Amino acid sequence: MTTPPTSAPRPQSHPFRLPPEDRRLSPYTGWTRAHWEAAADGLLRATAPYASPRHGLIALPGARPSSSGTRSDGLEGFARTFLLAALRIAGSNGHDPHAHLDRYAEGLASGTEHPTPRCELGYSRPDSWPRIDTVRQAYVEAASLALGLRLTRPWLWDVLDEPVRARVVDWLLPALAPSPVDNNWWLFGLTVGGFLLDAGIETERARTAIDRALARTDEWYRGDGWYTDGDNRAFDHYNAWALHFYPVLHAHLGADTALLATHGRRLRAHLDHYTRLFDTNGAPLPFGRSLTYRFAATAAPWLGALTGNTPLTPGATRRLASGALRHFFDRGAVTEDGLLPLGWYGPYEPLLQSYSGPASPYWAAKGFLGLLLPADHPAWTAPEAPLPAETADAAMPLGRTGLLLQSTAADGLVRLHNHGSNSPLATADPFYARFAYSTRTGPTAPADHTALPDNHFALLIDGRPTTRGPVTPHGQGPDWAASTHTPHHPVGGPPGDGGVAAGGGAELPGVQVLSATLVHGRTELRAHLVTGAAPGTPVRQTGWATTPDGPTAQLHPVHGYDLTTGHTPTGSTPFGPRAHTAVLTGTTTAHPQGSLFAALASLTGEPQPAPVEALATTHISGTDLHVTWDDGTSTHLTLAPRSREAPGPGPHPTTAPAERSD
Repeated sequence: MTTPPTSAPRPQSHPFRLPPEDRRLSPYTGWTRAHWEAAADGLLRATAPYASPRHGLIALPGARPSSSGTRSDGLEGFARTFLLAALRIAGSNGHDPHAHLDRYAEGLASGTEHPTPRCELGYSRPDSWPRIDTVRQAYVEAASLALGLRLTRPWLWDVLDEPVRARVVDWLLPALAPSPVDNNWWLFGLTVGGFLLDAGIETERARTAIDRALARTDEWYRGDGWYTDGDNRAFDHYNAWALHFYPVLHAHLGADTALLATHGRRLRAHLDHYTRLFDTNGAPLPFGRSLTYRFAATAAPWLGALTGNTPLTPGATRRLASGALRHFFDRGAVTEDGLLPLGWYGPYEPLLQSYSGPASPYWAAKGFLGLLLPADHPAWTAPEAPLPAETADAAMPLGRTGLLLQSTAADGLVRLHNHGSNSPLATADPFYARFAYSTRTGPTAPADHTALPDNHFALLIDGRPTTRGPVTPHGQGPDWAASTHTPHHPVGGPPGDGGVAAGGGAELPGVQVLSATLVHGRTELRAHLVTGAAPGTPVRQTGWATTPDGPTAQLHPVHGYDLTTGHTPTGSTPFGPRAHTAVLTGTTTAHPQGSLFAALASLTGEPQPAPVEALATTHISGTDLHVTWDDGTSTHLTLAPRSREAPGPGPHPTTAPAERSD
């Protein structure tokens, strides 16, 4: 066994009473089931002082309320911590030495006594919940409440007073209506329906909600274990902590073998890819939205172990999950008061969405799903085993998402190249719109108008960069992926403004960028073919944004660039307040096939790495790219805009839109 590399952790003290490490059972992380139980108890104890008088709301501190208002945020605090308590107690077969359920039983009674409309002034009682039919966020929290009630039914629901149960049902029933948002929200109704069906309440309405949700989300399945999150191309962690989580867990809890067979196969296929997105230092990939849920990213691997639908060995499952939990605990994700702040490690507002409130991070409760496995399950008793990222270098497309995985065993670092996923919220969201992401770097959030977006290719209009428009996949192979986009005008700010934070403006008419990434080991060839732009238009390529204690990034011009400006400040990232990136510049030409720009890039945790230009030899003729890597293997690709004569880049034709396959 090789001790996994780390990326300069910043150990933090926290108030939890954790047991001693067990390096015999857990040679990689030192953590066992006892650590998970102690962590759950510590998180629950830390939130308890912020409960309302009768525990109906948990209003956590923080200057930033969500867009749904403080009363909704209090419900969120109750519901998400209740889910954590439910997993903790159900996993102990009802043993509740800290009396967690007593507090939540009182909160169920007080919160449903006088549900109130949206207006904050309309809340006359300090514990009352907003109604589902008037505050949309309550629809989300209903799922955590219902799942918690289903998990703890023998010890909570079945012993509640009948008037309280009737009020809780009345409050939950609106969640059986069609989803107010056409994405993973459909599964919240499924989860409420699953509890009511299990409890024998409103069974026909519950079945209708379940069937409707499954039918709608089924339309978004794209094969190879991947869903889009709605009628879009949003591929991110929601696949793991929502789109697989709710249907598979519902089928498991309801012993629905037919449903579990279908969705279990999908989960296993997803985990074939997803488990490769974890660094050997424990970090999940900071890509997509709602990243403040942190180690909720481990929910799907635990679910695979719980249902027997996983490619990982039991020891590798625990090593992945414990690695992620400890990764955040060791880097400041728990405050000295024992709370989870809004952010990645410590507080970090640029990572948040408008719906993020002080209690949003407690969807991390889903990461404790492994506690449902009995203590004698091999996932808890087998020695920890290596992760995919440390057993061999990998380069592979993730199904038909347009995402390209690249990982290196020498440093355990994982990179993801985005040629197919778009934000469902904003065109130029930095957590979707960058060309590349890694487990040890994060997208930049410019602190001022001179900061640059990382891993970005742009045309410069009056000195300001265009933003990347919606991405359309253009082709893929074993070690490459390509996409097209129409650049969008920069919006707001003086020259030099990254433009990404502003969201981007209208499309540049007639301009298209065909981009491709070829990977091998730690090396990347980044190529962009610009068509439709006026000759002499400046362009700019940036590289990885690294912090002083992070990995080493390199960017080397190969074709089309005329200037390297060295490393330039880029502002903050989730990994630190000061990051830098290399920058290349060039200008478009009047070539009839378009203007081609190519560069070699590298990101590595290896000490004193060789220059990236020593790792590959490139030959470019017109729009043909031929790369010979340092081990003698080679990759050939032809960049050609899609037309009847040239259906796609390279020797492999562009595939038709993916069809559902199980």
